[in-house]
Amino acid sequence: MSDCDRCTIAGVLQNRATTNGSGTRSIAIVGPPNSGKSTLFNRITGLRQKVANYPGVTVERRDGRARLEDGREVTIIDLPGIYSLTPRSEDERVARDVLTGNMPGVPRPDGVLLILDSTNLSRHLVLAAPILALGLPTLVVLNMADDLRERGGEVDTEALSQQLGAPVILASAMRGEGLEPIWRFLAEHGTAPSPAELPAIEDIPKCRAWAARVGQRASYQPPGPPEMTRKLDAIFLHPVIGPLIFGVVVVLVFQSIFSWARPMMDGVQWLVTWSGAQVGELMPPSVLRSLLLEGVWRGVGSVLVFLPQILLLFLFIGILEDSGYLARAALIADRTMARVGLQGKSFIPLLSAYACAVPAILATRTIENKRDRIATILIAPLMTCSARLPVYTLIIAAFLPERPLLGPLLGTRAAAMLGLYVLGFAAAVATARLLKSSILKSERSAFVLEMPPYRRPTLRSLGLRLLDRSKIFLRRAGTVILGVAVVLWVLAHLPLSGGMAPPIEQSLAGSIGRAVEPVIEPLGFNWKIGIGLITSLAAREVIVGTLGTIYGMEPDAGSLGLQQALRQDLSPAGAVSLLVFFAFAMQCMSTIAVVRRETAGWKWPLIQFAYMSALAWAGAFLAYRITNALLA
Repeated sequence: MSDCDRCTIAGVLQNRATTNGSGTRSIAIVGPPNSGKSTLFNRITGLRQKVANYPGVTVERRDGRARLEDGREVTIIDLPGIYSLTPRSEDERVARDVLTGNMPGVPRPDGVLLILDSTNLSRHLVLAAPILALGLPTLVVLNMADDLRERGGEVDTEALSQQLGAPVILASAMRGEGLEPIWRFLAEHGTAPSPAELPAIEDIPKCRAWAARVGQRASYQPPGPPEMTRKLDAIFLHPVIGPLIFGVVVVLVFQSIFSWARPMMDGVQWLVTWSGAQVGELMPPSVLRSLLLEGVWRGVGSVLVFLPQILLLFLFIGILEDSGYLARAALIADRTMARVGLQGKSFIPLLSAYACAVPAILATRTIENKRDRIATILIAPLMTCSARLPVYTLIIAAFLPERPLLGPLLGTRAAAMLGLYVLGFAAAVATARLLKSSILKSERSAFVLEMPPYRRPTLRSLGLRLLDRSKIFLRRAGTVILGVAVVLWVLAHLPLSGGMAPPIEQSLAGSIGRAVEPVIEPLGFNWKIGIGLITSLAAREVIVGTLGTIYGMEPDAGSLGLQQALRQDLSPAGAVSLLVFFAFAMQCMSTIAVVRRETAGWKWPLIQFAYMSALAWAGAFLAYRITNALLA
C-alpha cells in the first residue's frame, strides 16, 4: 500500500467516530454496476429521496432517508457504480472522495453497505479490497441470493466474513429477502473491518489474485447460467434475428403510445377543460381571470395532456431495462457503434437521451476515451428526447389521419412517430461518423458489458420510476412552462391602448414573432410558430403551451381545439417542416449549459448549437419543398 493510501486511511480512522453536522448518521451504498445497488437503495428509502449533483462535478448524487423502528432516520448515499477506487473516471473519483471525506460539502459517511453480486462474486470481490482498506464500518451484502440459490451456486458466508474481517450476509434486494441484518446495521454503529490480509489497493492484478483466493477459501461455487437465459440469448443475440426482434419491440412500443394512451389523454384533456371552466365561472371578468384561463390553463394544460404518453414510454423502457433486455440491445448496438467510430459504451448514454439529453450527457463520464466522450456528447441531443414527444404527437394527430398499415400492429401515426425517431438517430449516426473520421478521430477501445440474467420486473420498481418521471414532468410544467406562459401572456397584452389589450398580432409578442418571420417563412412557418420557436429554447415542449396560449387569446381560434387551430394556420408541408425542424434543432438551454460544464468551456456547445440549428433549418427547408412538390 502506498504512503498516500496509508495517510488517507489513517485520517479516516482518526475521524471515524464522528457523524455529520446534523447529528444524523449517514451510510454509503457502494457496489459495481449491475449489482442491484440502486434496487436496494430504492427499497430501504422508498419515496424519501432527492437527486442533485455533487459540488463542482456533474456526477449525479442520490440521497435518501431510511426510517428506523425507533423513529430515527439514517441518511443513505447511493454512490455511482464502480469497479475500483482507482480514479480512472469521474464516477470513481467521486466515490473515492466521498468515502475518504474529501468531497466538499458532503460529510464523510459513518459506514458502508458494500453490495456485491453473489452470482458474479469472483469479479465483484475485487472491489472489496479498497473498500475494506478505508477502515469504515462495513456490511458486505451478497445480493441476488435468490439467483445464486436457484442456479445451484453456493458460498460460505461465515468463512468469507473471516477472510474479509467484516460481516457478510446473503440477500435479495429485488425480492426483499434477508434485509433484517441491513436494518440492524443501519441502527448500530458497527466496528471497523479487520481483514486477514489485503493487497495494495492500487495494484489491480494483485487484487484479482486476492479476490480469487478469498473466494476459494469461502467455498464459493459460481452458479451456472440460467437455462432460460441461455435459450433467450440464443434468440435475442442472434446476428439476424436479434436486431429484427428489437425492431419489432420498438414498433410495438410506439403503436401502444398512440393507441393505449389515447383514453388517458382524453381524460386529462377533459379534466383540464372542466377545471378551467369551473374557475372561469367562479371569477368575474378581470385581468387575473384572463391570466389564469388564457395564460396558465391553456398554456400549461396543453402540455399536461401528453403526460400519459410520456409515462407509457418510460414504462416500456423500465420493463426492458429491469428485465435485462436492454443490456442485450447494447451489445447488438455495439456493432453499429463500431461502424461510425464509437464504442459500445456510447450506447447507454445515447439510449438515456431518449428520456432527456441532460442525464445522457452526464452519463458519458463512464467513457474513458476523451474524444469518444466528446463525440457522444455532441450527438446526444439529436436522439429524440421525451420533450419532443408532445410536439410530435400534437402535429401528427392534427395533420395525419389514423389508418392501419400492418393491421393492429402499426398505424400511420405510430409509423410517422417512429420515422421521426429514426430520422434523429440517423442524423446522430451520420454526425458521429463525420466527427470520428475528422476532428475527433481516435482508436477504438474494447467494449466490456456484464450481461445480467433475465428477471421479472417488479411493480414497485416500475412504480417508483414512473413516479419520479411524473415529478420531473410536473416540476417543469409548474416552473419553466408556467413561467413562459405568464411572460407570454404579459407580452401579448402590451402595449395597452386606451386601457385595452391590443390584438395579439399587434402586441409585443406579435412583434417578436413578426421580427423572426422572414427567417422562418421559407420553412412554411408564420409569426405564431416563430414565437413558439423562441419560447421553446427554454424547453422543447414549451411550444405546445405557447401555441395553446396564443390561440386561446384569438377570438376565432379560442373556441377551437389546438389541433383545429393549427390546421388553419399551418399547411401540411409546413407541418412536415416543423416536425423535421424539431427533430434536429437544439431547443433546450439546459442541455447547452450541461455541455458547457462537461466540456469545460463554450467552444463545443457553441459549435453544437450552430451545427444543429443549421441542420434544422436546412432539413426543414428541404422537407417543406419536397412535401409541397409531392402534394402539388
